Amino acid sequence: MIQIDYRNDKKLRDSFNELAVKVFGLNFENWYQNGFWQDNYIPYSVVIDGKVVSNISVNRCDVNYRGEIRRLIQLGTVMTDPDCRGKGYSRLLMEKILSDYEDKVDGIYLFANDSVVDFYPKFGFVKGRETRFCKEVEVTSETTAVQVPMSGKEDWDKMVRLFLEKDQNAAMYMLGNPGLYMFYISQFMQENVFYISGCDTYVIAEAEGDVLTLFAIIGDGDIDQVISSFGSKIKKVVLDFTPKDTSLYDKSEVHEEDTTLFVRGNFFEKTKEDEYMFQSITHA
Repeated sequence: MIQIDYRNDKKLRDSFNELAVKVFGLNFENWYQNGFWQDNYIPYSVVIDGKVVSNISVNRCDVNYRGEIRRLIQLGTVMTDPDCRGKGYSRLLMEKILSDYEDKVDGIYLFANDSVVDFYPKFGFVKGRETRFCKEVEVTSETTAVQVPMSGKEDWDKMVRLFLEKDQNAAMYMLGNPGLYMFYISQFMQENVFYISGCDTYVIAEAEGDVLTLFAIIGDGDIDQVISSFGSKIKKVVLDFTPKDTSLYDKSEVHEEDTTLFVRGNFFEKTKEDEYMFQSITHA
């Protein structure tokens, strides 16, 4: 009944996509065809008569947290066909996943919508806490960040290599899982990739009015260099990641509509008083 890691089985993959479209309005086929669905995205699905009716996906996420590598998994794409709800399929899948991974990773986390916040505590998950960092800035330089036209597979492949080969300027970022980043960049954020030649750095960013939101800094450029490269119109910077020096920023607890972070495991026990946030472009 439970099928695992079947991405190259077209019939099951098509059924998975049909359910994802039905529940979320998302289709993973282009992500697969472009090579971004890799070994570290593992669907656990209840399959009945060849049809995927329920799913929880495992994302293997090694995380660099202040110079130390932590082995985490993030659960996502939690969905059940509306016609098959109430039959215990999500519980069955969760029990299988915890059995497979609980003693093999440093922690497990997920982002849940409001309709299921009572489900995860039954499996030992507790609500986590994230901190967002921002600051007012005064920039006097001209704009030097150049938008990168993410127009084809060559651009996507280059970005994958960057995520694999270059460090990010952050205190917390994901390693070895470029596919999760590319899920966002290739589908929703093609206009958010910039290059700064002065420090050989790629940036995933969004500028709206005088507010600059930085999602990821890939390369050697420090945050202030990156901010300056977006020009004098920028008056406020919001970081969608954890900076190495958090003391330089105003801090606020993250509250996202219809989204609750749930965590379990040693990593989260040890860091429960720390101030950090997971990049939104790595949410599964």
